Amino acid sequence: MDAFSQAIKADAGKYRPTLVPPSLVQAVAVIREYGTAKYGDSENWRQVDPQRYRDALYRHLLAYLQDEKYDLESGLPHLWHMACNLAFLIELEPTEGG
Repeated sequence: MDAFSQAIKADAGKYRPTLVPPSLVQAVAVIREYGTAKYGDSENWRQVDPQRYRDALYRHLLAYLQDEKYDLESGLPHLWHMACNLAFLIELEPTEGG
């Protein structure tokens, strides 16, 4: 591409996914892989009542605040589980203008 075509690219006001830390994306992906292996379906999370994700998020937060870094069942960090629960809640939560 030449300099002119780059200068006129109309991307003002668009969000930049590359601003998301790769470690966050990786953490959610690892938890998703764990959940898919555990439950046998990568999309079953969509059928779960969001309150269950709120409760799970809170349980992981409480454990983390009590200096427990890793979930006893999965062996994965509580922070990663929280990130995944938040991702599910964000996806399931109806938003206006989002």
